[in-house]
Amino acid sequence: MVAVADPNSFIPNYLMSFAPISLSGFIIALIYGILAIVGGITGYLKARSKPSLISGIVSGLLIIIGALQAFRGINSGLVLMKLVALLLVIVFIIRLVKTRKFMPAGLMIMGGIVTLAVF
Repeated sequence: MVAVADPNSFIPNYLMSFAPISLSGFIIALIYGILAIVGGITGYLKARSKPSLISGIVSGLLIIIGALQAFRGINSGLVLMKLVALLLVIVFIIRLVKTRKFMPAGLMIMGGIVTLAVF
């Protein structure tokens, strides 16, 4: 079976998914993306950490953009969202091992695992 793209779309057929993600999956990914953005802003406000601000905003926006694309049925959005979520889980596992503090690492790990499990 070949995915059929809208003839008015500029998206190639091989990037189209057979089924877009569900609304609940989209909402979960959206919440995780917002959580990453808020975490980056909080890290900046508490510790004046520009790397936290930049990485939080960039990773959060990438997750949200990926979720929007996946919701529209575009495979590359799902791949983007999964890769960023997996990368965040790995980074925060390393941070949790180093600091042994649940916040924010544990929360981001749990959110990332839920996001990955939904898809």
